[in-house]
Amino acid sequence: MELPMKQNTRKAFTLIELLVVITIIGMMTAVLLPALTRAKQQGKTIVCRSNLRQFAIAAMVYTEDNDGFFPLAYLYSAGNPVVVSYAWDFTSSKDWDTGEQTVEAGMLWQGDTTEKIHQCPSYKGQHNWIDDPYTGYNYNTSYIGGYGSGKNIVKSSRRTDIAQPSDCAVFGDGGFASGANKFMRSPFPCQRDEFYARYAGTQAYRHLAKTNVAYADGSVRSTKSIFKQTDPALMEMIAEGTGFLSDDNHAYDLK
Repeated sequence: MELPMKQNTRKAFTLIELLVVITIIGMMTAVLLPALTRAKQQGKTIVCRSNLRQFAIAAMVYTEDNDGFFPLAYLYSAGNPVVVSYAWDFTSSKDWDTGEQTVEAGMLWQGDTTEKIHQCPSYKGQHNWIDDPYTGYNYNTSYIGGYGSGKNIVKSSRRTDIAQPSDCAVFGDGGFASGANKFMRSPFPCQRDEFYARYAGTQAYRHLAKTNVAYADGSVRSTKSIFKQTDPALMEMIAEGTGFLSDDNHAYDLK
């Protein structure tokens, strides 16, 4: 007697069921992708703030070693044939006879730094200064860092000159229409800084619409407050996603 063969009762997915599964996967991806992107950006924000924290520590060490003065923002030394551009982050030199160029740690670091901390992880543009290998940050040149060339030098401020260190910006995320200018400017000229193109010294709000700032007390904070007030003739030149930290000079000055 032959036994009846067992029939295979497994049921294949129907086309409708497959489409439902694909739709659910697509919906889950749409929900998760923004969250993953945001998490990645938050990670970059943490790295950026860590970089700025190291800048703030280096500035404190510098003032302790230099009679309380902050480092210069920049200084030109035009020799023959070697021209040297001293800056707070990197010092660049070029021999015009041989064409040889060098880049080394700048004045803030007193000769020694980890170069990669100068690169903001969320900035992918070009530098705007000689041959800097890394870029993305700027330094308060309106009120803190001195500058000049030859005998025409504006001195840096002293740490003790700052009345409210927790409110005075020293370093931050630099950014303007043409890249990342590393010289932070207040929105309006002051006695020691009458530089015209204030829009070139703005902050970039590239961390989830916020910008990171290192203050004179060593703290680092993020802020979403963005201001466009400056000379009316220059306001339209402020790039989208960039701006000042205050509607007047109070976020930068020594008062």
